[in-house]
Amino acid sequence: MATNLVSLAMQFLTPDMIGRISEALGIDRDKTQSAVRAAVPGLLAGFSSVATQPEGAQKLADAVQQQSGVLGNFSNLLGTGGQTSLIDKGSQLLSSLLGNRDQGALATAIGTFTGLGRTAGGSLIGMLAPLVMGTIAQQGPRNLDGQGVAGLLASQKDNIAAALPSGFGSLLSGTNLLNSLGGAARAATAAGTDTARAAASAAYNVGDAGRRAAGAAASASFRWLYWVVPLLVILALVIFLFARPTEQSVSTAQGLVVGGVDIGKQISDNLSGLRTTLGGITDPASAQSALPKLKDIYTQVDRIAGLKSQLSDSQRAALAVLVKPLMSPLNDLSTKVLAIPGVSDILKPTLDSLAAKLSSLAT
Repeated sequence: MATNLVSLAMQFLTPDMIGRISEALGIDRDKTQSAVRAAVPGLLAGFSSVATQPEGAQKLADAVQQQSGVLGNFSNLLGTGGQTSLIDKGSQLLSSLLGNRDQGALATAIGTFTGLGRTAGGSLIGMLAPLVMGTIAQQGPRNLDGQGVAGLLASQKDNIAAALPSGFGSLLSGTNLLNSLGGAARAATAAGTDTARAAASAAYNVGDAGRRAAGAAASASFRWLYWVVPLLVILALVIFLFARPTEQSVSTAQGLVVGGVDIGKQISDNLSGLRTTLGGITDPASAQSALPKLKDIYTQVDRIAGLKSQLSDSQRAALAVLVKPLMSPLNDLSTKVLAIPGVSDILKPTLDSLAAKLSSLAT
């Protein structure tokens, strides 16, 4: 069975475990879940880069060996006051491996990406660092020397890059955290850029429709302005949503909130989670493990679809622009996953239902 360190770590981080981490840190559960999805591949990317540095592989291997039993004790440390010690030790470990600059950059990126802020992002990666190292340690004694750890992480670069949430990789540009991923990292970062570019193209089309409507207004009657103004409002909303990805949660909260439910942020989080979950599937066993999460995503997307009737026309248009550019890459990823022998029988009904529901939001 092919090893996927991201998938192995995420399997340990069950919904119950996410809830306990959220409670231990005193932060929102949904944001905690989004932060964990970014932090796990982010940490693995950082460790991979350490392993490529002179003497870095052995230094990392020594640290991994020290955390070989952490998975068995991790849950006991949550909610008993032990989380403070866990965070402190993990933070010190990260500082010695990544350096203060890259450690701070990762904490800031997670805080920005989720809206939790740098402090909470730093506490989370301090808590998760021993857990991720414990996952590496699970691969067995033969892999715990410097060469073994370096080889293991080198084999994971595609899995790590695929697990980086859309748009998150761009927040790590200028650091050393993604150096070891090479072209895989550039592809992951480009995915977020392509999404923004597709959204900008959609925004241009909306704006072009507005310009044509304005021309008709000049030659026909003044009442056409009533069509132009809403189109320009949609255009402004779309540009604000995608031109400033680090503030996406703020912009969607302003434009796509119904009954106190931030639809824009929820759909973004769910699509990010869908991409991460699909990226961790390599065989029938991992597909079976991912099925509950995919069903949960479908339930949440279905709930959002039920709120669509309460949206105004401009809000529906903004929602469609948010979802539609992401459909093609998600469909491609889904097709690749379903092509894995034995996976289609497990996941196809759920993925087909989810694709149909997302398609309804994109129209």
